[in-house]
Amino acid sequence: MSPLSVPETGVGFGLDALLGFLELDPDISDVRWAAYMLATVKHECADRWQPIEEFGKGKDRPVRSARHVAGEDGTQYTNKYYGRGYVQLTWNLNYDKLSRALDLGNGLVLHPEHALEPQTAYRIMSYGMRRAPYGQEAPGLRARRCLRLFSGATHYQYPGQAAVIQGYGERFEDLLRQSLTANGGSPATEGPDSSTASAAG
Repeated sequence: MSPLSVPETGVGFGLDALLGFLELDPDISDVRWAAYMLATVKHECADRWQPIEEFGKGKDRPVRSARHVAGEDGTQYTNKYYGRGYVQLTWNLNYDKLSRALDLGNGLVLHPEHALEPQTAYRIMSYGMRRAPYGQEAPGLRARRCLRLFSGATHYQYPGQAAVIQGYGERFEDLLRQSLTANGGSPATEGPDSSTASAAG
């Protein structure tokens, strides 16, 4: 499906759009990866299924305090790099790394609010969860971890919530496999189908 051919508002729209991005993502080739990503979004976005701003917007956290940056034309910006998106991109260094990794130049540094745009938020999540650009882990480790999530692996960002997120992931994996089987697809190699949205709600 096209992520544009869905209702314009509401939770159903958000989940349908996210499933559409997953379906069109050539780098997501295993249904377990898709299930892991959906489980993470469910947790981080508090069931809203939309990119969100960090609750409190980094209040009382010095690392998220306002920073002054300048564009190539000399325009000055004052931004706060609190969490935004499906997976809460946080800190100016990470905004810069992801912006350059996604060929956006310094766009996310100058305009961090763009991390709230669904397509951009999805690209950040897909790249970040597959390649771990933040320096904590070797490339691909998060993707490998997602394959172990359902056997009790610790979630990379919420170790205390591993069991909860594992439960979400298992449910999404079941729904995605049912959808793929019903549509004649191969659960191991094909992307998710948007018809799972109503069942996953």
